[in-house]
Amino acid sequence: MAEPIIEYFYAAHSVFAYLGSARFIDIARAAGRRIVHKPFDYQPVVTTSGAGSTRERSTAHRSYYFGREIERWAEWRDVPIMQGFPAHHFADMTLASGMLIAAVKQGQDIDGLSHCLLQGHWRDDADLSDAATLKTLAQSIGINPDPLLDAAESTEIQAIFKRNTDEAIQRSVFGSPTYFIDGDMFYGQDRLELVERALQTPFVGKWPRD
Repeated sequence: MAEPIIEYFYAAHSVFAYLGSARFIDIARAAGRRIVHKPFDYQPVVTTSGAGSTRERSTAHRSYYFGREIERWAEWRDVPIMQGFPAHHFADMTLASGMLIAAVKQGQDIDGLSHCLLQGHWRDDADLSDAATLKTLAQSIGINPDPLLDAAESTEIQAIFKRNTDEAIQRSVFGSPTYFIDGDMFYGQDRLELVERALQTPFVGKWPRD
């Protein structure tokens, strides 16, 4: 019998992944499911989906979706969050993504590390492109960061990062976060209540649709 899992596609710096992170971990643990973390390269995925760059969307769209929506969900989920965007939000997330993937490969607490990085970025304005910052964040939850950072930009880890990105595109992932429950896709942390229900009673139908 296959191990019960939830596939978790997300970007290392995603605000909506952060807003749902603690709740998602609680849901998975309550259901006895292991989270399979698949950090991906955000821009190719959303561009392929047809959404385009977030920076190219209208002022009204950005103000609502990346402003008011964030405020409401942070309040609803009781998640602490800074005002505005982190200063280094549009920096290269290759190192942070590689660190997360290395944590999976090395059997570290990937749930905890993923949440720690997301929280550091969106609560404390942490620069996730900076090795020293990543080191401090990992140490704050008792993880030795050196083996992770040593492996983060290796050929092996970066190949997994690319595979995650390619798989996200192939499976029609629209953005971050996206969860798969036994093949059924749920896009967005605002679907976590549906994820919780699906873990108890699967929804009728299937994804992808015929």
